[in-house]
Order: sequence, then C-alpha cells, then structure tokens
Amino acid sequence: MATSTESVDLVGDEAAANFARAALFAALVGAFAYVSFPFPLSPAPVTLQVLGVFLAGIFLGPVWGASALVLYLLAGALGAPVFSGGSAGLGALLGPTAGYLWSYPIAAGLVGAIVHRGPALRDLDAVGVSVVVAAMIAGTAVIYASGVAGLALVLDLTLPEAFIQGAAVFLPAEAAKIAAAVGIVRSDAIAAA
Repeated sequence: MATSTESVDLVGDEAAANFARAALFAALVGAFAYVSFPFPLSPAPVTLQVLGVFLAGIFLGPVWGASALVLYLLAGALGAPVFSGGSAGLGALLGPTAGYLWSYPIAAGLVGAIVHRGPALRDLDAVGVSVVVAAMIAGTAVIYASGVAGLALVLDLTLPEAFIQGAAVFLPAEAAKIAAAVGIVRSDAIAAA
C-alpha cells in the first residue's frame, strides 16, 4: 500500500516575512518608548516612538506599517511594557496620551501611502527626500491632531491649551525625528547601492 503526502502552506512565505517585519517594527517602537523624558510644559513625555512610526510606514508601506502599529497597540493592551517609560495596559490607551497612541497605525499607514504612492512598496532610491519629509509631516499632523484632541478630552483642557501643551512644545523634537528618519532612509539607500 502506497501513501502519498502533500505539503500545504498555511501561510505563504511573503505573508510570513511581512508579519515578521511588522513584529520587528512593533518591537522597535516599543523599544523607542523607553527613551522617554518628562517635559515640564506637557503631561506627555518626549519619546522616540514617533520615529518608529515614521520608519514603519517608510520601510513597510501603508498596509504592513499600519499593521505593525496595530500589533504594537495590541501588545501594550495585553500587558507588554511597550508604552512610554515601560507602561502597559488599557489604562495607557484611555489616559492622557491615548490620542497619540491610537493615531500611530493611521499615521504609519499615511506615511507609507505617501512614500509608496499606494499599497505596493516602491524602491526607496526612487523616492525623493521632499516626498519622505512631506509624508512625515503629514503623519506628524495626524499624530498631534489626535493627541491634542485626546489631551483636551481626558484632561478637560481647551483646544488651545491642549495644542500648546500637547503639540507646540514638541515641534522641535519632531523636526529632529524627521531629520533622523531621512538620515536612516538615505543611509539605507546608500548601503543598498
């Protein structure tokens, strides 16, 4: 009696690789959350998380960049210490900085969509620096619009007060993160050449 067996791939190699990359970027954003400094003019700390959001969108594109940040939020909600300063749990997703956190998947997706001009990944060598910078500025606008709205809601601030405390004071730090991301993208493009 002869038997034959067939091999069945439950998940294709490309999907598995994309999920692994998304998990890597989720972990990167979580690691960046540990670089956290309290800022006396704001209830939100200065962190490097937004740099990770930018990089996820740029390197993974809109679909997997957004997926990476959904995975990040899910990990934090389930108790992994991946939010600013190593915090975790649903409290972080409902507290003063929740607006920033909830915007991360949207911002990563937007950055990826602008850089790659759609869901398919483009060669980053073919993307101009101005497009990358514009994408990150758009992502920053999404993050801060959501963050300011969250601060206003949770802390009962007026929108101008929330804007000053939750966005205006951070703009120089965001400019530095955008410059760092451009440097990383360009150094990656040079290394690949």
